Order: sequence, then structure tokens, then C-alpha cells
Amino acid sequence: MSTTLVAVVTVLALVVAALGITSTLLRRRTGLVHLVAAGLLEAALVVQAVLAVVQLVGGTRPPETSTFVAYLLSVLLIPVAGALWSRTEPTRWAGTVLAVAGLVVAVMIWRCLQLWEATGA
Repeated sequence: MSTTLVAVVTVLALVVAALGITSTLLRRRTGLVHLVAAGLLEAALVVQAVLAVVQLVGGTRPPETSTFVAYLLSVLLIPVAGALWSRTEPTRWAGTVLAVAGLVVAVMIWRCLQLWEATGA
């Protein structure tokens, strides 16, 4: 896993969260800006996942490989689920759904890095 890419994903996730909170405070539904931000976040997560899978296939394995893979696959689903749910939410709380998704991604990607860098000792 790339630490730099983890930082990029974290920044994008926090941007998604900030956009969601802003739209909630302004009592607005999510729009194109929210979807673009969530799409960029998903793209960065896919790149990170591809890099991790290449390293896993190459023989580099964290001590808790199954837990790492579960986190990696789960974190890929969060922005998509958040964006879809926020688009179907007819109230102003759609932004909150997206904000929670962004915050969850920010935490999960750091947990992935923590699992990846574990020494197994």
C-alpha cells in the first residue's frame, strides 16, 4: 500500500464529508459536486486496491491477510453506497449520509494501512 495514496484518499474523504455537512447545514440535497467528489474518492480507492492486490500477488502479505482483504473490499463499497443512498434520500439529510460515508472511508483506509504495516509480533 502507498502511504501517499492513503493521505490522498483521506483528503478526498474529508472533502466528501465537508461537502455533505455543508449541504445538510444549508438544507440542500446532494448534487453533481457531491457525486464528482465521491467518484474521485472511489477512483483513488480503486487505485489503492489495485496496488495492494499487485503486492499481495507478488508475495507481500500482511500478518492478518484476511482482515486486510476484508477491509480493502469493504472500503471500496462505502463511497458507492453513500452516494446512491444520498441520491435517493428526499430530505436534507442526504448530505449527512454522504458525510458519514466520507468519515468511514477516512478511518477504514488508515486501518488498512495499519494492518498492512503490522509486523506480526
